[in-house]
Amino acid sequence: MNFKEFLKRKNIVISAKRYGIDALGAMAQGLFASLLIGTILNTLGTQLHIEALSTCGGYASSMSGAAMAVAIGYALQAPPLVLFSLATVGHAANALGSTTLSGGSGAGGPLAVLFIAVIAAEFGKAVSKETKVDILVTPLVTILVGVGLAALIAPAIGTAASSIGSVIMWATDLQPFLMGIIVSVVIGMALTLPISSAAICAALGLTGLAGGAAVAGCCAQMVGFAVMSFQENGLGGLVSQGIGTSMLQMGNIVKNPKIWIPPIVTSAITGPIATCVFRLMMNDPASAVASGMGTCGLVGQIGVYAGWVADVAAGSKASITAMDWIGLILISFVLPAVLTPLIAVPLRRIGWIKDGDMKLD
Repeated sequence: MNFKEFLKRKNIVISAKRYGIDALGAMAQGLFASLLIGTILNTLGTQLHIEALSTCGGYASSMSGAAMAVAIGYALQAPPLVLFSLATVGHAANALGSTTLSGGSGAGGPLAVLFIAVIAAEFGKAVSKETKVDILVTPLVTILVGVGLAALIAPAIGTAASSIGSVIMWATDLQPFLMGIIVSVVIGMALTLPISSAAICAALGLTGLAGGAAVAGCCAQMVGFAVMSFQENGLGGLVSQGIGTSMLQMGNIVKNPKIWIPPIVTSAITGPIATCVFRLMMNDPASAVASGMGTCGLVGQIGVYAGWVADVAAGSKASITAMDWIGLILISFVLPAVLTPLIAVPLRRIGWIKDGDMKLD
């Protein structure tokens, strides 16, 4: 049996889709089910003075590495022993990826988990059920490969991710108008594509003004598509896209890419408004993933609010003002809901967008 047949038998598919779409998307779900939920619970517990919620939030957040790795293994269709062993791998990769080569704090935990969990999972799958002592061999190989790689490369990944994220955030602070457009458009498009904008933001630790621009771009896509396609999809489509995901339109975008123009243009407008006018920021480092969530479950808005709370507690912000709330509501809901259908009007008149082009199955 040759190597290709072995890979096929082991369900090891080396492809951009398997690793860049399936694994990345699953990682974002693992991140959501741990760090994001933990952040939400902790914020609610703090604001409502319910210690039990804060405690639950802390436990959930602390398991983010394990949750991401197990989710990745699930996407790669790993057998049970590999899947369960990835919890240890994810914890190690996230912890070591959250440091830099110099020993400082890094933002590369999620990115380290993605790379290392994929490799460990595939090695585990390769040896799974190949010996009579599978219950020992498979977990040993998966954990030793994963933790060994984490020790070798996770800090370097942490350094690289922190450097890239820092450059983006520095550039946004320096040129809020231009970078507001770029970040908003790119992250917004990533949200609609079958990849994970949340995972990208988490991997780069995208916070501050850049995080605010990312929120604007994601909201422009989600709320924009929801309102623009209301005639075809009704209330169900409004909810599923507006607080679910604009990724539902990906099939229609493939059929007619022109339907993507209004949300993209909207994100190019709301991004710099967020950075230059309202100075909208994602200031809670633990909520970097929320920068790429938009209005999905209102996680983006909760993340911004958590940042305000953290700033007030740290003394860097006097209070949460009416202008803060006005900016968040306008950027997240009002402007995308108004601008996107307006931008679509001339495109409908010239026939670039037709009735039924955005109909969801």
